[in-house]
Amino acid sequence: MNPQPSVLVIDDESGILDTLRILLKKEGYEVATAQGGKAGLDAIRGGSPDIVLTDVRMPQFTGLDILQAVKEQDVMTPVILMTAQASLQSAIQAVNAGAFYYLQKPFANDELLAILRRACEFRQIRVENKQLKQEIRKGSGGSPLAGPTRPIGKSRRFLDILKLADVVAPTDSTVLLEGESGTGKEVLAHYIHDASLRNNGPFMSINCGALPETLLESELFGHVKGSFTGAVRDKQGLFAAARGGTFFLDEVGEMPPSLQVKLLRVLQQREVIPVGATEVLPVDVRIIAATNRNLEEEVQRGNFRSDLFYRLNVIAIELPPLRERRDDLILLIDRFLQDLAGEHGEPKALAAEAMDAVMVYKWPGNVRELQNALEHACVMCRGSLIDASHLPERITRRKRDPLVAEKAEPNPTLDLVERAYIMFVLQAEGGNKTRAAEALGIDPSTLYRKLSRYEGTEVK
Repeated sequence: MNPQPSVLVIDDESGILDTLRILLKKEGYEVATAQGGKAGLDAIRGGSPDIVLTDVRMPQFTGLDILQAVKEQDVMTPVILMTAQASLQSAIQAVNAGAFYYLQKPFANDELLAILRRACEFRQIRVENKQLKQEIRKGSGGSPLAGPTRPIGKSRRFLDILKLADVVAPTDSTVLLEGESGTGKEVLAHYIHDASLRNNGPFMSINCGALPETLLESELFGHVKGSFTGAVRDKQGLFAAARGGTFFLDEVGEMPPSLQVKLLRVLQQREVIPVGATEVLPVDVRIIAATNRNLEEEVQRGNFRSDLFYRLNVIAIELPPLRERRDDLILLIDRFLQDLAGEHGEPKALAAEAMDAVMVYKWPGNVRELQNALEHACVMCRGSLIDASHLPERITRRKRDPLVAEKAEPNPTLDLVERAYIMFVLQAEGGNKTRAAEALGIDPSTLYRKLSRYEGTEVK
């Protein structure tokens, strides 16, 4: 980047162009102006500005057309959009398209200059990271970096997910991974990172639901010495530690409202403020978030900020539960047993009865539960063939238990039959009460009331 960063200002009003030219030159910027979208496109194609500042609403070519042209020429160039008619929809569209900032007219000069300074820092970091990657490749003899390890699966739905991940990976777009616990969201996040231009940078992760609010804030944003009791030294936050790489926010739906505000600032302004600090730190990190909650429903309930949801939901990928990936079960079993053979010293295989039980089971804990169940079986099995008795009892219980217990009365009451059927459907749906209620044709609230009456019944 030049000692004097160059800024291209595009607007269809000459008065605004003159005002911004004077202001920015006074601050030391090298300024070029273009009146209207067509002149702006010509200026972009004829040069390579460090930063582009453009109006949104212009005749012929809009600010979004300018944004697209800039990104095609140099994806690292920050583009700041200006508009007098801001709306949530247009802001989301701009951010999704890769805008650095969305500025509403009229704005204060200090506000614009602060945004420009952050844009300069952001571009400088990106350029340094690109140069570092080129040096690493050159140092390794110019050979291409090893490709990412693809997640396991051959089902049509899973292959479509991998195809989408391949498209998204080379970009810096924020990704939201949705799906039940244990479906492999972190594995897919690693894959996206490994296939991205940031694969030489770190992959950092945190479970937003695993830490209390104060500790989570410190871990994410860092803190300065003396900012709270026990803060005996400065601490770098994970956003700063992940510079040049990817930051995976697992269970983002569990994040407290106060920290949702701070995360929104990171996404909007590419900066963090450590706890107890007054100076901001620029952030250069690709964010991948994951949740097992329906965030749209959480927004409606008032538990999750709508503006944060729109910022996270740039590219949404929903991972299917394992019960909907039956074609992938055999592949996963083979891979996990191969991996476990190295740990337990002897290759093992599933006997026919054990394989039957595994294929019938609904796997409410998904891929993670499958992996843990196979590890349990390998530990319990002394030979090379795993039979049903080596599997966790919950996996084989369904085959042994009839719909109505053998010890029931010859003429069971309607209540007993209803209870047995409800428990059967609930187990068949992997413990998911919402899906069980749908299968039973009753409201979820009715199902909850019935379950609460079944004393001694364990419901997961």
